[in-house]
Amino acid sequence: MFGILGWIVFGLIVGVIAKLIMPGKDPGGMIVTVILGIAGAVVGGYLGRMLGWYGPDQAAGFIVATLGAILLLVVYRVVVGRR
Repeated sequence: MFGILGWIVFGLIVGVIAKLIMPGKDPGGMIVTVILGIAGAVVGGYLGRMLGWYGPDQAAGFIVATLGAILLLVVYRVVVGRR
C-alpha cells in the first residue's frame, strides 16, 4: 500500500512522464504539470482499482495513472488555453 507520500512521489514521476509524452508549452509551467500528475495518479489509480481493472502493486496502475495525468493535462490546456 502506497500511502499519501507514496502517491505524491508516484505522481511526480507520472507527471514528468505525462509532460514528456505531451510536449509543448503549458499555461502553468512544470509545477502545474507535476500537480496534475499527482492528481492524475491518484484519480486514475483509484478509479482503476475501484473498477477492478487491476489490483494493488500491478503494472497496470502505472499505465492508468499516466493516462489519468495526460487526460488532466489535456483538460487543463483546453480550459486555461481559452482564456
